[in-house]
Amino acid sequence: MGSFLICVPVESSSPLVMNSQKEVLRCFTVLACCSPDRLLAFLLPRLDTSNERLRVGTLQILRHIINSAAAQMEAKQPFILSSMRLPLLDTNDKVKRAVVQVISAMAHHGYLEQPGGEVMVEYIVQQCALPAEEPEKPGPDGEDLAADSVRAVSIRTLYLVSTTVDRMNSVLWPYLLEFLTPVRFTAALTPLCRSLVHLALKRQEAGADDFLIQYNANANLPSPFAMTTRLLVVSSNPYLGDGRGAASLRLLKVMHQNIHPFLGQRWETTMPMLLEYLDEHTEESLSLKEWEEKLLMFLRDTLAVVSDNIWICQLSQEMCKQLPSYSGTPQEKNFLYKCIGTTLGAASSKEVVRKHLRELLETARYQEEAEQEGLACCFGICAITHLEDTLAQLEDFVRSDVFRKSTGIFSIFKDRSEHEVERMKSCLILCYGHVAAQAPRELVLARVESDILRSMFQCFNTKVLGIKVETKDPALKLCLVQSLCMVSQAMCSSAQASSFHFLRKTELVTQMMEFIRAEPPDCLRTPIRKKAMLACTYLVNLEPALEEQTQADVVHSCLHSVMALPPEAEGGDGVGREPLYLDTVCALEDLLTRLLRQNMTPQGLQIMVEHLSPWIKSPRGHERARALGLGACLLEFFQEHLLVSTLVPFHNLGLLVGLFAPRCADTWTTTRQKAVGCVYSLLYLQLGYEGFSRDHRDDVAERLLTLQDGLVNADPTILFHTCHSIAQVIAKRLPSDQLISLLLTVFESLGDPDKNCSRAATVMINCLLKERGNVLLEKVPEIVSVLRAKLRDTQEEHVLPAAQHSVYLLASQHCEAVVSSLLGSPLPFDSHTCALWRALAVEPGLTAQVLELLLEKMSKDVPFKESRAFLLGSTADRVATLLPLAATCALYEVLSAPSSGTVVLELYPQLFAALLLRVSCTVGVQLPRNLQAKERRSTSPARAARNLDPCREGYPQQMGHQIPPYTNSSAVDALQALLLRSGSQDMLRCVELERGWELLKTSAGHEDGVAQLASSMAKYAGPRLPPVTKALACTQNSVYEIQRVTSTAFLAELLSSNVVNDLMLLEPLLDNLTARLKDSSASVRRLVLRGLANMASGSPDKVRAHGPQLLTAMVSGLDDGDEPHSPVALEAMVGLSRLLDLVEPWDLRLVLLHTTIRIRPFFDSEKVEFRTASIRLFGHLNKACHGDCEDVFLEQVVGGLVPLLLHLRDPQVPVASACKFALCMCVPHLECAELAAAFYKYLQEGRSVHFGEFLNSTCKHLMHHFPDLLGRLVSTNLFYFKSSWDDVRAAAPMFTGFLVLHAEPEQKTQVDLEQLIVALQLLLKDPVPGVREKAAETLGRLVKFA
Repeated sequence: MGSFLICVPVESSSPLVMNSQKEVLRCFTVLACCSPDRLLAFLLPRLDTSNERLRVGTLQILRHIINSAAAQMEAKQPFILSSMRLPLLDTNDKVKRAVVQVISAMAHHGYLEQPGGEVMVEYIVQQCALPAEEPEKPGPDGEDLAADSVRAVSIRTLYLVSTTVDRMNSVLWPYLLEFLTPVRFTAALTPLCRSLVHLALKRQEAGADDFLIQYNANANLPSPFAMTTRLLVVSSNPYLGDGRGAASLRLLKVMHQNIHPFLGQRWETTMPMLLEYLDEHTEESLSLKEWEEKLLMFLRDTLAVVSDNIWICQLSQEMCKQLPSYSGTPQEKNFLYKCIGTTLGAASSKEVVRKHLRELLETARYQEEAEQEGLACCFGICAITHLEDTLAQLEDFVRSDVFRKSTGIFSIFKDRSEHEVERMKSCLILCYGHVAAQAPRELVLARVESDILRSMFQCFNTKVLGIKVETKDPALKLCLVQSLCMVSQAMCSSAQASSFHFLRKTELVTQMMEFIRAEPPDCLRTPIRKKAMLACTYLVNLEPALEEQTQADVVHSCLHSVMALPPEAEGGDGVGREPLYLDTVCALEDLLTRLLRQNMTPQGLQIMVEHLSPWIKSPRGHERARALGLGACLLEFFQEHLLVSTLVPFHNLGLLVGLFAPRCADTWTTTRQKAVGCVYSLLYLQLGYEGFSRDHRDDVAERLLTLQDGLVNADPTILFHTCHSIAQVIAKRLPSDQLISLLLTVFESLGDPDKNCSRAATVMINCLLKERGNVLLEKVPEIVSVLRAKLRDTQEEHVLPAAQHSVYLLASQHCEAVVSSLLGSPLPFDSHTCALWRALAVEPGLTAQVLELLLEKMSKDVPFKESRAFLLGSTADRVATLLPLAATCALYEVLSAPSSGTVVLELYPQLFAALLLRVSCTVGVQLPRNLQAKERRSTSPARAARNLDPCREGYPQQMGHQIPPYTNSSAVDALQALLLRSGSQDMLRCVELERGWELLKTSAGHEDGVAQLASSMAKYAGPRLPPVTKALACTQNSVYEIQRVTSTAFLAELLSSNVVNDLMLLEPLLDNLTARLKDSSASVRRLVLRGLANMASGSPDKVRAHGPQLLTAMVSGLDDGDEPHSPVALEAMVGLSRLLDLVEPWDLRLVLLHTTIRIRPFFDSEKVEFRTASIRLFGHLNKACHGDCEDVFLEQVVGGLVPLLLHLRDPQVPVASACKFALCMCVPHLECAELAAAFYKYLQEGRSVHFGEFLNSTCKHLMHHFPDLLGRLVSTNLFYFKSSWDDVRAAAPMFTGFLVLHAEPEQKTQVDLEQLIVALQLLLKDPVPGVREKAAETLGRLVKFA
């Protein structure tokens, strides 16, 4: 047991233990010197044990005795080497480390020179090839063992043996070269190359014979072609394996004589440059693409130096042979393909080229994407010098049966799946793309359409039953797009591109658009979008030019494919965005700028920006940010490439600025700042078009850059203040002719889904209107129209106040134009238009202008037009004209604004008079037919703020006819608003209580309504009467009868109030009214008489002084016109009845007889009001003429006695009552006390009359006191035998019968009995029994005269 323990290594690091170990090892040295055989017999069997600690300890002792007893062990070397067989197979790291240390000791003492020494060298190389990331656990004492890993120890050992042990040179050289090409030793390439470089240099120093390798004598050594290929390929990824690129290149440089004798001098120049390039970079900074290009250039240069077709063909063959070795390293295999292409390109043997190309197509691993790319690159590079052969091999392969699933020409193609065939097609399409990209341009153009594109689409499209079916495989699509991109780029870069007419251009562009549209809109997984857009970028440069619609479709599709992507496509919050997304955006930018380049005009820029417009206004923030980014890119490109040969206007500057400016308040900070940048670029573009140089700096425009910093703060107050400042900058730099387009574009932003931008638009609009509104006179109608439309379409609360302020600012500068424009708004005004009208009442000065203009507009046009219905003879309808109607509605809105109060008081007389007359002109006037339809349809409050026609005339709906809509409601509403705003609430309520407002709206009650209005003004607003009466007096000569009627009615009613005396208005009113006695309108004349008669109520004490004037007017009224029942005459009779008691008797005497005679015919008028008025006036005349005029009037009393008595039976109570009054007033003139007593007894007011008894008594007294009147009274009664009233017709024969009854026989001669009998006999046939009865009674009484 003790003998085993002595071989176990110590595990303590204490000095005592370590000293003990050293002493033990000295003991083994002594034993080795005196008994080597017995010692080896003891140690070597322990190497075969499975105990790891025992094996490690034994190996340590063996290493010690090899070093310390070299002479004694020399003879035992073969025996010791053979005993290492099992330790070499141990996988334990500690054992491996111990074995390497033993081999190192062996190398120093010649062991490796013995047969079997190569195994030890190979073991070291194997350990050098261990993975560099080999995990190492901490040691027992916690020390880091990474530096003592097996690989690290092996690398150090190999290098140490190669550089310090001279006797090993012959062992290692050229043996180590065998480890260069096997793939399993790839990880050991760096230490191998370093060792080989050192060994080669030693050999070179020794002489050329020692350095040159005898490949024939060393069959296992790699050939120069294999070595060159291997070292070049592994250099393509230079920083792997501890920098194997530099190590490989150094070895390659050293081996130049063994590779080819011509390369030494050339590589002395080119190789250091490659090594220097690697030294200048790191793994992170090195561009693999550039590095590969340098290596390929180095290879091309090498092949050119060699210039030996056989050597080149052998190299290409070796490269093809090594391809399978790199299946596990796609990048290196890809590079090897490029090397093959480069080598074949240098070969002059077309047979070799075709053979290798065919073999490559047949043996390629199409399932691997990297290999597809490598093979395609190979074909492309080869096509540089062998275009015809390359295309021929591809064509033959495409025509072969390799695309079929189960059969093929070659055994390798049997049982291919559909997926494999698709991969092959993808690779072939890529090959064509690379061929087009690499081949000489002058040769490619001739083959593009006839060969390259045809073959590409032959691979891409599949035919099923003879029908072309497009593939759905995304990888195949991607290859086609990528290849088309390369083909397009190749065509564009050709010197003959400008004259080349590419017939399939539109077809290819359409195909790219289909691919783009087929991509999923919610994710970005493949670079198809990017590649397709790049292809289009190159294609658009070729002739023929794309049609305008096709170009628009391209832009629309490409924008939608990128803009609509979710924000995740660019990384969270736009930070760390995916390279694919960034590349796709760059491709889109390139395409848009390329399209813009074809039309570098303001119009071309506008077309491109208009495509961005929907995305700039998108409700999604990330889409707006992307669109602004593209917009900034386009503007920057346009500015950089702007060449202005002549001073031309930037005619769409306003439109473009208007699109970007509101985005300065976007909720996204990046969008805000990009928007300012776009405005900044546009202003400098304008300066460029004005002739300023590109490096010119404008102080005003530069201010935008300082304002841009303020947009970082998201505080709304700061944002909108900054937007106001930006608008000021724009206003200063924008040409006048661009202002309207700017405003109209910014108006569109009022409905922006981003509320910040919508508010910013309002701020900018009002700033621009304030700063530059003075030049917008001609555009006011358009601006107002757009504002109204935006208010109708936008529901945001902030838009209405802003629009009101805009209208206010415009009106402050162009009042008349704004008023005219608003008046042109459709009727009825919607709520938004009403709000705009109210905005004009904010400032008193402006309000006054607006009201005066509205008054002018209201009176400027005719208030109505007459249109006759289609039936001949029908009454003409009055239809309102639009301008006065609109002005009336506008007045209502302005007067409704509380802020208009001050101006209303100043303009009260003009406003009141105008509105009162406007009311008169709307009585009985219909709305135009189009507005009638609107009135019926209008149900939404937002659609119409106020109904134009809520009132109706008071006639019924009959026979299915609708009541026509009338227009006077708006005028009445405006008048009410005027009274309310002027503080006349009492007057307003008074008229309301008396239903005066309703009366005003109807034809029948209009005059009464006006009277109510005048009466209430006299009562509650007396001090305002003088200017109002003056204003109304000025309208007395109006051409419109209804206006004269209304003003006359108002003035006439004022005379019924005593306030006219207090205000000294009596005389002016009288003069004004009497002046209208000759008016052509009967209604005016009638109202004049009413007004004059009103003095009896308002100024009775003044009647006597104006008696002659009043009486003359009234008498002239009795004689008014030829109409038998003139309303003027009626008014004159009523007026005289009121005035008679107040005038001078002498004045009355002058007109008494004429008046009595004039009113007598009205006693029997068919119209009750005429009978009543005339009879009552007759009574008043009798009452007033007591005294001096009784003798003159007696005859009239006698003549009126019969009608008055008979009309006591009038069917109308007012007539009978008037008769009672008149009879009572007449009886004193007869001077008959008995008759007077009878009248007073029977005719008391309120008492029912027994007519027969009263008439009998009256006839008795008449015949007793006035027997001579019998004939006259009977003949007068005969006239009433034909009366139309039954009771009067019955009363006449009864009256006659009582006269005959009480008359004396001797009075018989006064009566024409024959005539009387005939009349009575006719009455006997009357249809009314009462009449026949009274006629019969009277006939019986005539016997007295027989």
